Amino acid sequence: MPGKITPHTTDMSPADLRKMFGANLRVLADTYPSVSQLCRELGINRTQFNRYLSGESFPRPDVLHRICGFFDVDARILLEPIDTLQADHGVLNHPFINDYIGSGMTNIPKDVFPDGFYRFSRLSFTETDLIITGLVFVFRRDTHTFMRGYEAKEAMRQQGLPTDPTTREFRGVVLPQEEGVAALVSHRRTMATSFNYLNRVASFQNHYWAGYATRTVRESATGRRVARLVYEHLGAFGPSVLKAAREIGFCRTEDLIPYHRKLIQPERPFF
Repeated sequence: MPGKITPHTTDMSPADLRKMFGANLRVLADTYPSVSQLCRELGINRTQFNRYLSGESFPRPDVLHRICGFFDVDARILLEPIDTLQADHGVLNHPFINDYIGSGMTNIPKDVFPDGFYRFSRLSFTETDLIITGLVFVFRRDTHTFMRGYEAKEAMRQQGLPTDPTTREFRGVVLPQEEGVAALVSHRRTMATSFNYLNRVASFQNHYWAGYATRTVRESATGRRVARLVYEHLGAFGPSVLKAAREIGFCRTEDLIPYHRKLIQPERPFF
């Protein structure tokens, strides 16, 4: 039962609460590639945020509410380790499908699909003559592999959608496949989910994956529901990631990175 108070939790001192909250906040913050960016989105001073992480300080009720809402957790992060709160969260962990698409499909080796930043390119679903490029961050938590990223502001603006970080953010879970990996990706509390399939490309640098992406919408005469997809592993945060971040959005075929263009084959129909 959410929020249940046990004899153990009633014995926790203020110092214990600060320590528990700091440990849980570190776990949640680890899903963000940049603590500075996270602080900006939360509207919290970086120095104060570090005091929360270290257990030296505790947020005011309104700040705690903001943090819980941002990470989609409840106030039990004061009382229990975050892993125990999220251990049985969501339909993918239901025992009926657990060994099919739940926790039975985890443990993707890092040499198969490494952690870090990836630059991706694919034909736009909405603009038939343009290509969309973006950036995602892949990371492990426990035995699971996740990804997160943000839609380009330009792409959201052209579709008449809000450009705030919460609306632009998407997250996904990566699942092993016989000849690659698949990812289920969605925006916050949305009914629209995309499916990505990627297979490693044999190349000299060996850091490209190619496949396709589909979106769950009805057939349209003017839009795509499936398009080829390319992922390029950039690794840890650095100059190449910053450069890629500045270039995300729509572009034309001739402006695309040559090797991305070769793998996407925009002139060739998808089968």
